[in-house]
Amino acid sequence: MPNIVVIGASAGGVPALKQILRPLPADLQAAIFVVLHLSPLAPSQLPEVLDRAGSLRASAPVNGELIRPARVYVAPPDRHMLIEPGCIRLTRGPRENRFRPAIDPLFRTAARAYGSRVLGIVLTGLLDDGTAGLEILKSEGGLAVVQDPDEAMFDSMPRSALRAVPVDLVLPAAEIGKKLLELVQKPWKETMPGRSSVIAQEPPTVEGEKMTEDERILGRPSNGLVRIRRRGAVVGRPRPGRERGSGAQARE
Repeated sequence: MPNIVVIGASAGGVPALKQILRPLPADLQAAIFVVLHLSPLAPSQLPEVLDRAGSLRASAPVNGELIRPARVYVAPPDRHMLIEPGCIRLTRGPRENRFRPAIDPLFRTAARAYGSRVLGIVLTGLLDDGTAGLEILKSEGGLAVVQDPDEAMFDSMPRSALRAVPVDLVLPAAEIGKKLLELVQKPWKETMPGRSSVIAQEPPTVEGEKMTEDERILGRPSNGLVRIRRRGAVVGRPRPGRERGSGAQARE
């Protein structure tokens, strides 16, 4: 059963996120991680908005914060949110799919750290961030859920994921939260907090400076391209032939 839930959204994502969180109880035996494409130039009110959406506590994590159940961790502006066993790392590494934070780094690090314990959700948005990460998550035994593109405010991200990934469920946003209640049933399983005290003492990495393990594995992107080598496969980003344009910041 999954108890690490990773969610990616872009334009139109705030209403969908609120619908997902609304039915979840305060003692949910899972940790939820949210990446929403944000402007790097202004503080984000998203943690406060999601904190009011339901019973779960939502906040922006600090570097090295321990992973706890019944929490919603929201990526802060201009930082990728990565998952390591037991804790969260924030990094100002290279932009991916034009964004920082981006969805793919969250998904692939969660898959690497927790495998079949991860449930990944792609919501409304432009372009195709989240597709490559969801593909890796699925290959590691995780569950893949996509918002029904027919009800998504912007259907590009859901349709991209559906074309590339054998997803497990396609649901309206309001039904995803209810499904989480069915899937997250077992008691919380500890998450190996071994490196958190070390990470907490390290400043977030800055673009052009020291690279994290995740960045070293992936290599620095060039001209918007990230190449992910995994089990002999190469996934190129962005995918040719997909629609192009600026990803608008999600608005409530």
